[in-house]
Amino acid sequence: MSVLEIIAVLISVLGVTLTIKRHIACWVVNFIACLLYAYLFFEYQLYGETVLQTLFMGMAVYGFFQWKTAQQQKQHIIIQSLPLSKMWLQIALSSILGLLFGLSLKWWTQASLPLLDAQLAVMSLLATYWTSRKYLATWVLWIVVDLVYIGMFIYKELLLTAVLYAGFVVLAYLGWREWHKIRQQHAAHSAV
Repeated sequence: MSVLEIIAVLISVLGVTLTIKRHIACWVVNFIACLLYAYLFFEYQLYGETVLQTLFMGMAVYGFFQWKTAQQQKQHIIIQSLPLSKMWLQIALSSILGLLFGLSLKWWTQASLPLLDAQLAVMSLLATYWTSRKYLATWVLWIVVDLVYIGMFIYKELLLTAVLYAGFVVLAYLGWREWHKIRQQHAAHSAV
């Protein structure tokens, strides 16, 4: 456990908490957390996670502007449904991309756990994209992905990060519950 890991954990918790509350600052805080974790994961030869954190920084910029545009047009962020056919197609395509990314890490780097690392990285990108689109399903995907991350981080002896991801599972459940409640309230107001 390093000072960098401790700081990254604290900033990450703040970022997810702001996301649950639908506060646009979540994207700025998450950008900073990703920057710190990109460096940390590089040190631990988790290159898929390093690339993921770099891509997350780009997604944070994208998410910020998506939410900013929504705020300017509608005055609040509306939670969306994700059609099942679209969800399964995106999961299937992400799985294929994760496999290809994992094989490239295996063949061309000294990456630790390249296939698992890559698959988690790609699914995390999908979950982040779903978050930027305000899909309620994002929280369910985060729960599944974070549960697998816990095992990987325990294996890599990043124990504080494993605890963080256990906390992310709880926060993802709370996020799902909060967004679900808001979606129901919005649907009730729309029906009136």
